[in-house]
Amino acid sequence: MKRYDRLKEIQRLDPERDFLEIYRITATYEFPWDIARALELALYRTYAVPSIGRLLAETTELTDRSQKRYDDTALLLDTVVEHGFDSDPGRTAIRRINRMHNSFDISNDDMRYVLCTFVVTPKRWLDVYGWRRLSDHELRACAAYYRTLGAHMGIKDLPRTYEDFERTLDTYEDAHFGWDEGARSVSDATLDLMASWYPRALAPIVRGASLALLDDSLLRAFRYERPGTAARSLTRGALRLRARAVRLLPPRTRPHYARQNPEIRGYPDGYEVAALGTFPTPGVGGCPVPHLRSPDPQAG
Repeated sequence: MKRYDRLKEIQRLDPERDFLEIYRITATYEFPWDIARALELALYRTYAVPSIGRLLAETTELTDRSQKRYDDTALLLDTVVEHGFDSDPGRTAIRRINRMHNSFDISNDDMRYVLCTFVVTPKRWLDVYGWRRLSDHELRACAAYYRTLGAHMGIKDLPRTYEDFERTLDTYEDAHFGWDEGARSVSDATLDLMASWYPRALAPIVRGASLALLDDSLLRAFRYERPGTAARSLTRGALRLRARAVRLLPPRTRPHYARQNPEIRGYPDGYEVAALGTFPTPGVGGCPVPHLRSPDPQAG
């Protein structure tokens, strides 16, 4: 198999019908490391919306149990990618996501914005730091995948195309990004978590590199000092060099899922999808999308 053979495979598929297969190839074969970093940044962006960042601070999940919250979020989302929407594990993961979200008063607009970050941030990351850019087929499949996920989560007025997702995200950020003390505490805890994945001596470097990747709108919202030109150039230059190196490597022969990432540290002996996350209020949060069969009454 040659470096661009999977892209050719993707282009033979229908992005509206085969969106799960396309997204799975993109996320687990073509860009597993980049997608993981981009989704981290996507979730991080949401803290800059005060209504989101403040709620996350009030739950204390991201400030007191940062690693568990990171692990559970990645594993629940990854379960749907690996097994699909209509599988027992996929429906169970969606049920868990819905039960947690429906235990809080979260607006549809905030939920839709978070979903938009999952579509737009990876594309923008790969435009700059990927070994290639996403094809039109991949963008259409990505939009269809997250539109389907959004429907399973009961989100209303979902964008349809990538351009719709992007427009919705930019408009929402322009209107809502701003300072909140709780959101800043969540941001600091997240930066500390990322630094904890490396030897202690490297923690200041990791934090500095993380800040160097943030755009000015995020830096202003959290009131961080703007990193110097040298720090930004070194960090971003290193990622571009990595992309050039990856382009020269042979293609991946096996899929790599988020559960295989070294950053997932809370479940060394394995995990059950139904036990992931928190359990704030029993009896709410099922999947709003009807299924043809439901052998597992606990699934979404």
